[in-house]
Amino acid sequence: MLPIGDVARTMGLDEEALIPHGRFKAKISLDAIPKDGPRGKLVLVTGMTPTAAGEGKTTTTVGLTQAMGRLGHRAMAALREPSLGPIFGIKGGGTGGGAARVVPEDEINIHFTGDAHAVASAHNLLSALTDNAAQRGQVEGFAPSGITWRRVVDVEERALRSVVTGLGGANNAPIRESGFDIVTASEVMAVLALASGLDDLRERLSKIVVGFANDGGPVTARDVDAVGSMMALLRYAIQPNLVQTLEGQPVIVHTGPFGNIAHGCSSVVADRLALGHSDYVMTEAGFGADLGFEKFMHIKARFNDLEPSAVVLVTTVRAVKSHGGVRRRELDTPNETAVSEGMANVEHLVGVIRSFGLPVVTAINRFPTDTPGEVSIVKSRSEAAGAHATVESDVFGRGGEGGIDLAQAVVEAADGPAGGVKYLYPEDAATQEKVLALARQVYCADGVEWSAAARRRVRSFAELGWGTLPVCVAKTHLSISDKPRLKGRPTGYTFRVSDVRASVGAGFIYPISGSIVTMPGLPSTPRSLDIDDEGRVLGL
Repeated sequence: MLPIGDVARTMGLDEEALIPHGRFKAKISLDAIPKDGPRGKLVLVTGMTPTAAGEGKTTTTVGLTQAMGRLGHRAMAALREPSLGPIFGIKGGGTGGGAARVVPEDEINIHFTGDAHAVASAHNLLSALTDNAAQRGQVEGFAPSGITWRRVVDVEERALRSVVTGLGGANNAPIRESGFDIVTASEVMAVLALASGLDDLRERLSKIVVGFANDGGPVTARDVDAVGSMMALLRYAIQPNLVQTLEGQPVIVHTGPFGNIAHGCSSVVADRLALGHSDYVMTEAGFGADLGFEKFMHIKARFNDLEPSAVVLVTTVRAVKSHGGVRRRELDTPNETAVSEGMANVEHLVGVIRSFGLPVVTAINRFPTDTPGEVSIVKSRSEAAGAHATVESDVFGRGGEGGIDLAQAVVEAADGPAGGVKYLYPEDAATQEKVLALARQVYCADGVEWSAAARRRVRSFAELGWGTLPVCVAKTHLSISDKPRLKGRPTGYTFRVSDVRASVGAGFIYPISGSIVTMPGLPSTPRSLDIDDEGRVLGL
């Protein structure tokens, strides 16, 4: 690894802009974000609908950045911070794989620069101040029963999903039901990711709703006098973190909002910083294009001048076969029929991206068991659906060298004539109109069915002035639809909204379809890490 000061110099930064955290990682001052001047091109990396087979979106993002460097371009990646909980669960580390990794991966995956801890501390301080204000009657009409703000912890622990607090007598807070979410599901994390600077961070934190008074009016973080203290805890967390790829390209790893109830992208300040110091910036959106890409466009890009020049849709033959009905244990067996059937998923998502007016390059993340016939089907069908190009990628095995063809296709797509970005709904459309547009154009549904409780909440939110906020639909990531078992491109169904919640500080409404778990549980065999005799982490 290069010393982090050397990595910064490749961006044109001097060491005064850095706050080092050891030899190989550092925070970057917000003053290093250029206010004007030349700007690079943004490339958004998304994927087909996720499967148990895995698609390799982060690996592709890192490998593409390395390949851009081999072509002589100043290239950077902007990634989300890994969540500590899934590292010890099923998912494992979040720094890529094989020869396309971000380093030092042990430090990035475990604790890093303390951003997640700062978010958890700020979130739980707000919880404590909210409980205190309600118990002591400091906000008129606000009782403990009106609190909606839960606590967070960065482990996967199903026992904490629903809890009762206040047990132990009169000296404790009143008994009430509550629960814990994982840190990535905290609205504070979403706020941090979308804030454009310290002033904007303060304004967004002040709008966070922690509960409702007896008259139905919202109680905010400002009302319980928490904003200044939260700012003190988050003052360094808003600064982006600099690390590097295995081949020495700069990588900004910053914030990690949940991909279901939030927008699942790295921070606004990370993308802006990278764009001011490189020719091409590869940034990643969470889950498949029906969630991550759509949310990136409507929530992040639209309001922050971060519209991409090109989009990469990551696929694998194995994942396509999974959508074609093949069981996981049979994915390595050649099956061109299943590939043909599963391509409906890729074709639809290519069309969704194209509907925004953006060029899309389909990347086939190669596996040794892929046959020429299977690869040929993915290529021909993807390009027939409107992809600018479909390119095989072997960045896992060969690093940047294995992504040269992909990088060349992305440069060609990004440098093509800009046709102007289109969005799927007007900014001032009502919540129900926005959800209907997404259900029909992205989720392939015939219509939307709202529960009585969801309709009441939508009306209430409109009365409170939140009726035209962007929507951030919370649904399963395992299907284009709202039903996890429906693979490929489901049609002929009704998209059902069971509840609606508001993240006013983050600036969006999130309708909920199905059951969305904000506190995951550990698998039957949790991932086990250890260290060797020299203190190096094993098992990532």
